[in-house]
Amino acid sequence: MIRNYLKIAFRNLIKNRVYSFINIAGLAVGLMVALLIGLWMHDELTYDTSFDNYSRLALVYQTNNFNNEKMSHPAIPIPLASELSTSYASDFDNLALTSWEGTYVLAVGETKIIKNGMYAQGAFPGMFGFRMKYGTQDALLDPSSMLISESVSKALFGDENPVGKLVKVDNQNSFKVAGVFEDLPFNTSFHELDFLLPWGHYVSSNDWVKRAEQSWEENSFQLFAQLSENASLESVSARIQDVIKTHRTTVNDYTVLFLHPMQDWYLRSEFKDGKNVGGRIQYVWLFGIIGLFVLLLACINFMNLSTARSEKRAKEIGIRKAIGSVKGQLIIQFLSESLLMSGLGLVLALVMVQLALPSFNELASKEISVPWLIPYFWAGALAFALLTGLVAGSYPAFYLSSFQPIKVLKGTFRAGRWAALPRKVLVITQFTVSIALIIGTIIVFRQIQHAKDRPIGYDREGLIQVQLSPDLYGKYMVLRDELLQTGVVYDVSQSSTPLSQIRSNQIGFNWEGKDPESLPVFGMVAVTHDFGNTTGWKLKEGRDFSRSFSTDTSAIIINEAAADMIGIDQLVGKVITQDGTPFTVIGIVENLVMESPYTPTRPTIFRLDYNWASHIEIKLKPGVPTREALARVETVFKKQNPGSPFEYTFADQEYENKFRSEERIGKLATIFAVLAIFISCLGLFGLASFVAEQRTKEIGVRKVLGASVPNLWALLSKDFVVLVVVSCLIAVPLSWYFLNGWLSRYEYRTELAWWVFLVAGLGAMLITLLTVSYQAIKASSMNPVKSLRSE
Repeated sequence: MIRNYLKIAFRNLIKNRVYSFINIAGLAVGLMVALLIGLWMHDELTYDTSFDNYSRLALVYQTNNFNNEKMSHPAIPIPLASELSTSYASDFDNLALTSWEGTYVLAVGETKIIKNGMYAQGAFPGMFGFRMKYGTQDALLDPSSMLISESVSKALFGDENPVGKLVKVDNQNSFKVAGVFEDLPFNTSFHELDFLLPWGHYVSSNDWVKRAEQSWEENSFQLFAQLSENASLESVSARIQDVIKTHRTTVNDYTVLFLHPMQDWYLRSEFKDGKNVGGRIQYVWLFGIIGLFVLLLACINFMNLSTARSEKRAKEIGIRKAIGSVKGQLIIQFLSESLLMSGLGLVLALVMVQLALPSFNELASKEISVPWLIPYFWAGALAFALLTGLVAGSYPAFYLSSFQPIKVLKGTFRAGRWAALPRKVLVITQFTVSIALIIGTIIVFRQIQHAKDRPIGYDREGLIQVQLSPDLYGKYMVLRDELLQTGVVYDVSQSSTPLSQIRSNQIGFNWEGKDPESLPVFGMVAVTHDFGNTTGWKLKEGRDFSRSFSTDTSAIIINEAAADMIGIDQLVGKVITQDGTPFTVIGIVENLVMESPYTPTRPTIFRLDYNWASHIEIKLKPGVPTREALARVETVFKKQNPGSPFEYTFADQEYENKFRSEERIGKLATIFAVLAIFISCLGLFGLASFVAEQRTKEIGVRKVLGASVPNLWALLSKDFVVLVVVSCLIAVPLSWYFLNGWLSRYEYRTELAWWVFLVAGLGAMLITLLTVSYQAIKASSMNPVKSLRSE
């Protein structure tokens, strides 16, 4: 019986090639989108799960209240680690302090590479279950040892075992390689971590870290925790929430300590007013919904075309019922045809997924591969195909099997005035989804462009940044003089942070008229005299730093956001103290966008300090070829620091990187919107072809009576245009509601302009007319003699 069902199904496929192609192509594209999104979602949802103890690992966070704004962050003081390990020992199996990840120069002989690494306490590798190729996980207990990744080992030592060999870090200290760990997977929080250095050396070689060991005020470190087997993250967070507060001496200090679980580091990393408000998880579910909708569109195509051609198969159904076929057998027959198409669509979809993955990975910044050998992938893919086949074939199966054989065989069967209603509803559903995706895509890119058009307060053109290695500390004036002598450099400055970040936030500020209950926090950036001229910041009031004023060592320049927070008229010349140290405000500059371009600028203070430095800014002269300028600049750095490779970043590229996440989401949404429209157009093309075929004789009669081709084109197109108009009326309010909610996540956001909805509606209308017009014009141009000769 099943073999007969398949035979009939194959015959129908071959007999109706165009409709079969449209159905299989639509199902294949829908399944491809669903599979790609499924693989992407799996990669997102399994982020960090490759680590041992994944469910028991957490990062210690604290929430502070500054000027009635609660800010949550993972920067904590060193003494917290010992306090938790002694007073709350039963709650934790392990605790490990670390520095922040940074770039370092690793050298073995003449081989030098720049890699990411950090200092960590000895328990860190074991907590995360680093898989060791050589050596042991506890190697960091020795302050002269280090752990390196396989890729670093290969780059420095080739294929030999490097354990026991020395690596010089930043041309300063040599560490013995005590172990080599396997490269960490791409979908982990530490995928860029290439090596680990011992915490003991970090403390002994940095005076400020030594001092921080006794300070509850120095929040410059990370603390990772591994909970005990039976410990609950919520209950432990509740027990430790006041630990820092009880050790602080700050007046009206508000500090709540809590554990942020590893499973939320990537997907739920955003906090607002002290509460977790999600993060990338919203995009995961958004694309999951888009994938289901795109698959639904493909199913709708199948339903529409199958029911539209119902009259073609009416006699077949009547004869089969007359000779004994029951409704259940007919339902199985039509479902088997649907499942056959779905199966063929799955095969085609798998081929397309494999071909599309390289481009998809590049666009999504992933390293996804099709898990051909994993059973659950095949189970999921087959479930997708089975569900698609059943959903797509269910309505046609029950609809077609319900025909009454007597009416069909007498020739009195008519579909009825309401027979086309379900098809119209399905078409409306298709275009509602497509129009909503078009509107969403436009708004995403408008939001990105809105942020890009935001004044950033400095000139990025021709501005490069170089991170200082320890060999260059204290050599700023020498570097500056030699760079200016190259003839390709306009100016040079030095700062404590790159232009894309603010790494220091400080409290303890006071001024005349300040509310004693308020606890303001300011971003703090140390700069040299030439910072303003190099970056091209814009003074609103007062003056820039100048070597002509020796008193500028106790002067500060603030941004507009800081001036607004202080709230004093004629602020230039006023004194602001920090922990009793006075600073005079000599200038106010436009807000520099140094962090997220989607949020308000943080109140920031710029002060002179030549010792607190990490980056050099270099402004290249306009008109000089960039390659030539960089070659001359590199010569200066090689002369002053021959032990390190010359690496730089362009300020404009760094700023563009801030939009990468939203741009990826926008591009993915664009692709899925295009595919959704393509699937909808496939179905529309098939329906238009059927309608034109069904009305062939009517068109012939109208042509004989004098109707022109434009008249007939309008006649055949207007029904579809009406459906698109109805789709617009549904899609516009739905899109407005959900996009308004999405935009509310951004404090600096674009508006939902009316023309966006108009453009999306007109675009859908144009696409519909282009899709339908081919069949409409073809039918309108047909010779009426051919269509009427059988009458």
